[in-house]
Amino acid sequence: MNFKKLVLVVAAVLLAVTCIYAQQKEVTVEEQYLSTIEDVIIKEMTKSDVRDNKLVALQYIEDALNANRISPEIQEALNSLVGEGIMNPNRENGRLINNYPDVRAKAADLMAKIPTEDSKEVLVKIVLGDTEPMVITSAIRSLGIIGINNNDDVVSTIAWTEKRFSTLNPTSSLAFEVLNAYEKLLPYTKDRNAMIQSISRIAANYQYVTPVRNRALELLKEISIK
Repeated sequence: MNFKKLVLVVAAVLLAVTCIYAQQKEVTVEEQYLSTIEDVIIKEMTKSDVRDNKLVALQYIEDALNANRISPEIQEALNSLVGEGIMNPNRENGRLINNYPDVRAKAADLMAKIPTEDSKEVLVKIVLGDTEPMVITSAIRSLGIIGINNNDDVVSTIAWTEKRFSTLNPTSSLAFEVLNAYEKLLPYTKDRNAMIQSISRIAANYQYVTPVRNRALELLKEISIK
């Protein structure tokens, strides 16, 4: 290849690279713009006093997370929505007017898509502070998926909550998610005593449906092998 042809080839390559870079830059700017608009909508819908608006915010958040768009604004919105009526009670004439367990439960489920220490800490507070089984069930499920169990704090929290509900309000769906979470957290658990005691309680509690008790027995066998 002579020098003239080499120059032409290099020029063509540089032109192609420049075009690609320009297209990527344009897409990046567009994505940033859409992300900013999305964050504004989520923020405003989250702050609204209307329950339906909070559900709209959750839909926007879910769409963003499914597209791998995660921002501090989305984390902040989920932190707020998961504690709606519990961590940020709004009262009118002494009556709680923002107790939306369906909003909290959905937010707790979505937090599994942001597996950070911050998400874990917020979910632990929900497990300890909420009273609705559906919300606590979602929070425990997400804690299992996130998989952070520093100093066995998550397992201890789940075990304490399981014991509380087994006495006051035994719920099979909650117990089932407790078992699933234990299985996921097993590799990250140093002291398994609290976990084993909790699983044994579930296995022996005939207020739970048979499949849940059988699941507990299977998990105990799995732990004994490992």
